[in-house]
Amino acid sequence: MLVNVFFAWTFRGTISGLFVWRVLILTALGILLTHLMRWILLKWNVLQKTFDRQAIYFFAITVSFSVLLAFLQQILYSTFHLFEPSEQRFSFASRLIGNSFNSFVTLLVWNLIYFIYHYVERVRKQQIESLKAESLIRELQLQTIKSHINPHFIFNSLNSIRALVDENPSRARTAITELSNILRSSMQAEKAETVPFEKELNIVKDYLALEQMRFEERLKVKLEIDENTLDQPVPPMMLQTLVENAIKHGISKNVSGGEVQIISRFKEFHHVLIVRNTGMLNGNYNYDGFGVSSTVDRLKLMFGDRASFVLKNANETHVEAIVQMPVNM
Repeated sequence: MLVNVFFAWTFRGTISGLFVWRVLILTALGILLTHLMRWILLKWNVLQKTFDRQAIYFFAITVSFSVLLAFLQQILYSTFHLFEPSEQRFSFASRLIGNSFNSFVTLLVWNLIYFIYHYVERVRKQQIESLKAESLIRELQLQTIKSHINPHFIFNSLNSIRALVDENPSRARTAITELSNILRSSMQAEKAETVPFEKELNIVKDYLALEQMRFEERLKVKLEIDENTLDQPVPPMMLQTLVENAIKHGISKNVSGGEVQIISRFKEFHHVLIVRNTGMLNGNYNYDGFGVSSTVDRLKLMFGDRASFVLKNANETHVEAIVQMPVNM
C-alpha cells in the first residue's frame, strides 16, 4: 500500500478514488494470501527442512502465490470495473503476466524477511541450547572432580592419623580435631565454584598442622603470601590437593624429610600460586596423577586458556607446581 501510494503521489501528484479502491483490494489480498502462505509453510514444516529444500519451496511458493495474487487482483478489478484506461487495451493474459511480476517482487521481499528472521532465530536458539549444554557438561565435570577430591583427601588424612594412634594418643585426638576442622571447611567450600584464597589457605594450614604431627621434624613449612591476594577467588581444595601431592610424592619419600613452601603473589594480570617442595621429578613424569590432572581439568573448565598449570623441577633439589589464574579486579 505504502509503495503504491508513494509512486502515485510522486508521478501523478494526485490520488484518485479509483486508485484508493485498487490499493485497498491489493492490500486485502496481500494480507489474506501471506497468511495462507505462512499456514502452508508451517503445515509442510518448510523451516525444518534442509537449506537446499527450503530454497526450492521458497521459490515455488513465491511464484505460485504471485500468480494467484495477480489472478485474483484481475478478477476483482474486472468485477468492480477498476481498470485504468491505459490497462483496458491489454488482454487478460498480458495484465496477468505483468501483475504477476510485480507481485513476485513484493512477495519475494516479504518471504525473504520471513525466512531470514526465522533463520536468525533458529541459529540464536541453537547457540543458546549449545551454551546451556556446554554449561551443564562443565557443571557435571566440576561436580565429578569435586566428588573425587574429598575422598582422596580424607583417606590420606586418615592414614596420617592412624600413624599417631599407637605412638601418641593425645596427638591423635588433636589430629582428629584438626581433621574435623578441615572437613567442615571443605564441605562449606563444596557449595561454591570458587572461594577466597584466604579461606583456602586456612584449610591448607589445618592440613599442614595435621601432617606436621605425623612428620614432626621432617616437615618444614614456609609461607610467602602477598596479603593483597587473600581475596582472590580460587577453585576450592585445589591448593590443598597440590600441597598434599607435595608431601606424598616429595617429603614422605625423603628419609630426612624436607620443606614445603607456599607462595602467593601477583604477576602482571595473574594471580600466581606456587607450591615448592623438596624432591625431584623423574624424566618420564606425566600429568596423569589425580592431584595434577584434577588441577589441570578444573583450571581449564573454570578459566579456559586464561589459566595455566606447570609442574617442573625448580632446581636440583626442589619441585615446583605453578598455577596462574586471571586476576579478579
